[in-house]
Amino acid sequence: MADTAPLAASAPPKASVRRPSIPWFIWWSVAAVTSGVFGGVWDIAWHKSIGRDSFWTLPHVLIYLCGVLAGVACGYVIISTTFNRNSPLRPASIAMWGFRGPLGAFMCVWGSVAMLASAPFDNWWHEAYGLDVKILSPPHVLLALGMTAIRVGTLVMVVAQMNRASGELYRKLERLSFYTLVVLLGLSLGIMEELTNRVFMHGATFYLVLALTAPGWMAVAARISNQPWAATILTASYTALHLGFLWLLPLAPAEPQLGPVYQNVTHLVPPDFPLLILAPAIAVDLLRRRIGTWSRWAQAAALGATFVVTLIAVQWPFAGFLMSPASRNWFFGTHYHPYFAPPSWASVRNVFLPTEQTPAEFWLRMAMALAGATVMMRLGFTWGEWMRRLRR
Repeated sequence: MADTAPLAASAPPKASVRRPSIPWFIWWSVAAVTSGVFGGVWDIAWHKSIGRDSFWTLPHVLIYLCGVLAGVACGYVIISTTFNRNSPLRPASIAMWGFRGPLGAFMCVWGSVAMLASAPFDNWWHEAYGLDVKILSPPHVLLALGMTAIRVGTLVMVVAQMNRASGELYRKLERLSFYTLVVLLGLSLGIMEELTNRVFMHGATFYLVLALTAPGWMAVAARISNQPWAATILTASYTALHLGFLWLLPLAPAEPQLGPVYQNVTHLVPPDFPLLILAPAIAVDLLRRRIGTWSRWAQAAALGATFVVTLIAVQWPFAGFLMSPASRNWFFGTHYHPYFAPPSWASVRNVFLPTEQTPAEFWLRMAMALAGATVMMRLGFTWGEWMRRLRR
């Protein structure tokens, strides 16, 4: 007898659900930022170890690849959004000079133009005046402004997308926002490198410079993310990245190609040991969760003072250690010197240089550091809160 049981109905195939993902142009911009970071650090080490032997060194190529990648990706996004009325980016774009696109994309294009314009300017500058005596030469200032615009533009694009996301996508974008803030913090401190050398760490100017640099980025990180340890995550990531450069770059052999040569350099000279901004960041995170109901200015004053006092408490004695023979090893790296550093340099002799001539001047600048940290915290809160509302 034939089996007359009904056949089980086969389940209909599940419709594939496309999960939201990070847009490709954000990845391109992040890649551009990364190229600029590694190229910049490598280029500085190259100048300290080898000299400026050619414009077309690999570090220089990586630096300017940052401008090319950001310019091509964001330029394409702006053009496609402008002329394609069905572009999904149009609702999340702004209008400018007859074009449409994300706000961050416009910033990246401006930065790309500035970076690429600085290339022939820098080449001419070296041919006309030789090696740079200072980091902040006119072409380097233009280059730094361009790199800053690309990094800020990338941050704006990431945060705008993050504010429209949820779930796992939000968490991925939050991690990218921290990465972009890390490289912005690193760029800010790198520009001020001439004033934050260990020879100045027993002067008030050093603490004034850091008070005008780091607290603002900590405040921005605290406002744009939901992380209770935002400042700590930011500074710990910066410290880890900086230590990676310190420990890995000396593994690459190098020797000077220009003179005069005062130091026996056989490998790439890395950046100095990172500043101890992690300790004040931890203190800031611990305090800010207890004063969340205070006014913005009161919070800024309390957190700014916490930053400065904690930084002095850890950096001042650590500076003395960095001048001692115990720090002249691969871990702390105080025995690395550029080939062009004469024996008379304070960093070679391991002595502090005074930056204030009188006690009154010293305490005045310390007071300025407290005021500066307060103002930068408040500005960081304002910018971070604006970015928290950003959607375009």
